Amino acid sequence: MSRGRTIQCSFCGIAKGETQLLIAGDGAHICDRCITQASEILAEEIKLKKVNSLQTSLKLIKPSEIKNHLDQYVIGQDDAKKVISVAVYNHYKRLNQKIEKDEVEIEKSNLIIVGQTGTGKTLLARTVAKILNVPFCIVDATVLTEAGYVGEDVESILTRLLQAADYDVNAAERGIIYIDEIDKVARKSDNPSITRDVSGEGVQQALLKILEGTVVNVPPQGGRKHPDQKMIGVNTSDILFICGGAFDGIEKHIAKRLRTQTVGYKLSDEEKDIDLENLYKYITPQDLKNFGLIPELIGRLPVLSYLNPLDKSTLRSILTEPKNALIKQYKKIFEYEDIDLQFDDDVFDFIVNKAWEFKLGARGLRSICEAILLDAMFEIPSKKPKDKTLRITVDYAKEKFDKSDINKLKAA
Repeated sequence: MSRGRTIQCSFCGIAKGETQLLIAGDGAHICDRCITQASEILAEEIKLKKVNSLQTSLKLIKPSEIKNHLDQYVIGQDDAKKVISVAVYNHYKRLNQKIEKDEVEIEKSNLIIVGQTGTGKTLLARTVAKILNVPFCIVDATVLTEAGYVGEDVESILTRLLQAADYDVNAAERGIIYIDEIDKVARKSDNPSITRDVSGEGVQQALLKILEGTVVNVPPQGGRKHPDQKMIGVNTSDILFICGGAFDGIEKHIAKRLRTQTVGYKLSDEEKDIDLENLYKYITPQDLKNFGLIPELIGRLPVLSYLNPLDKSTLRSILTEPKNALIKQYKKIFEYEDIDLQFDDDVFDFIVNKAWEFKLGARGLRSICEAILLDAMFEIPSKKPKDKTLRITVDYAKEKFDKSDINKLKAA
């Protein structure tokens, strides 16, 4: 460069004296303004590529394919499976619609699933998560409180989703959240609360805008433990919410609405078709309101489904048939010790009858199996028996079960 020539930016032509910083390169210069502008362009291009790659990776999984996957792990509950499959499929279609820019915008349909304890609500959510290529998380509503009180703020739900998406905001904004135990935030009566209900009605009110769709400032490391952390803005408009709960006692509200009784004889001809063993199938949003959910929350959960109570034949199937059935799990455990675990058929009937007696649903099956196999799982790793076959007879099962603490419990 010749002496006396003005040094200037090679991109915009501004003189060195008019800039804060001018960086020299191989025969060229760039000023601070051009650096800032180039950085913004680069960030925008990277963000656009992430969005496009995310949308192109969303392969539509047909509802029948989702249900077939659920059938491998969950016995029965066809109605709930169909509802979840359609909800997830429509969620994928909503995300792909962003590319098409249709005039008609598909609104998301959050859903709520009602069913007794041990019928498979959480298992359905976990199984769906295995086939999704969008971020998915399961959160527990029992730990949530209003902002400012001991417990977790509602925004912590989105923190879990961000963690599942490896803090990729674009991916998290297209995810699915399953909120478990939603019935535990019901208010104590159907009347609006005149006192603070910080873990009940207050949580429901805090959930309203998140369920419907808004930009929430989310603390990436959780709530109040890191007050100086930088907040991340997350738009919940494209996040699908699935809520589940046992709603223990809601049968009384359903029975009252149907003008029948949960126990007793049906008197009128109009009631002769009512299935008293499964009042959940008649559930309506009005019953949820009577139970303690506020109308505004129910309106943001437009799809309502239910899980059937488990009968003995279903419990027997759960014990042996699914891909990760309990009996298959215990056989795998004993395989690690080179032991072939075998069961007589009447042992299964014994386990099912005891689970039915304790009214704990599918969870009761595991408790009873643990009681029966505890001694064997304790002794075999140390003894390394020569006989590589362990056969469980009904007499052996009864003996071990009678010695266990679980036998002291009374059926509910």
